[in-house]
Amino acid sequence: MNIFLPASVFFFDNFHIFAYMVIRLTTYYHSKDIPDLPGTNIFHSTELFRVLEQTPGYSPVLLVAFIENKPVGKLLCTTRRNLRLIGFTNITYIYGTGEYFNPPIKKEEIFNELLTYFTNRFKDKSFLLEFRNIETPLFGYRYFRQNNYFPIKWLRVRNSIHQHNLGKWMSASRRRQIANGLKNGATANVAQNENDIREFFSSMKKYYSSKLHKYFPDVKFFLSLLSQPSKKELGQIFLVKHEKKIIGGSVCVYSNDTAYLLFSGGMRKSYPRLYPGVLAVWYAMIYAQKQNYKHFEFIDAGLPFHKYGYRDFILRFGGKQLSSRRWFHIRWNWLNRLFIHIYV
Repeated sequence: MNIFLPASVFFFDNFHIFAYMVIRLTTYYHSKDIPDLPGTNIFHSTELFRVLEQTPGYSPVLLVAFIENKPVGKLLCTTRRNLRLIGFTNITYIYGTGEYFNPPIKKEEIFNELLTYFTNRFKDKSFLLEFRNIETPLFGYRYFRQNNYFPIKWLRVRNSIHQHNLGKWMSASRRRQIANGLKNGATANVAQNENDIREFFSSMKKYYSSKLHKYFPDVKFFLSLLSQPSKKELGQIFLVKHEKKIIGGSVCVYSNDTAYLLFSGGMRKSYPRLYPGVLAVWYAMIYAQKQNYKHFEFIDAGLPFHKYGYRDFILRFGGKQLSSRRWFHIRWNWLNRLFIHIYV
């Protein structure tokens, strides 16, 4: 689908003024229709689109902005069916604010067109629209407000892993847990085959089933992530084992110079002396460092509550806590207006 939108932008070129440039938006619903596009951000990539396309419960849509047939920006939107809390409903979310390719106008102007079209396209089909992991907190602020979104403060935790000594900034208790877990017989490795992935999925599915606020995708997500043809590594699955049994694991995706932890967990109650959840994160960090990534980011550090167990857990790996925000839009207008009144 092609949408033509005039961008009200003035710029100078050899002392001539052009009143506007036409931005053409194209919507892609199937990966086979997506042309070869520039970009290095996995969260807006055709490769991740294919992974989500092959995963039950997910419906990806890629919005691409063109100026004079040249792609200048793209936005990967993911709709997920949610069976918890509010019953059967949809959530549509985006990581970041898109990816842009040296456009002749301001990035925010292109984002405005993408955001407006995205909101109109999905606001009646999804209960919640959400923009996560905003790199620059003030980017697009005016346009989010114009489209009736409200911001909520959110936290991110990022580790610098390019130093030689990865454990330098870890807490003493975390270093001790890693040493004891390895000493007591736990091992950590990369998943090697489909059987490993399926066993990992079964173990982690049980772990995540008790966590109402977290979602764990179908096994096809993980199989597709590792089998997806790509010029570079998209992601990796790490397993913690004891006597050949998987007792913990983690999943990372890679974008530019950063490894992002999507999922992690372990059977800590059954194996308290092995610290499987700790080892799952630690080995993912070790792997990322060996692959020359500079940063390791926990994808969700949660709301800025004074006490939050998961954030306390990840901070002990030595990362920095960063303040950010997420933007939300709720389908019910009266509730959306209430949250705008509270948070804006």
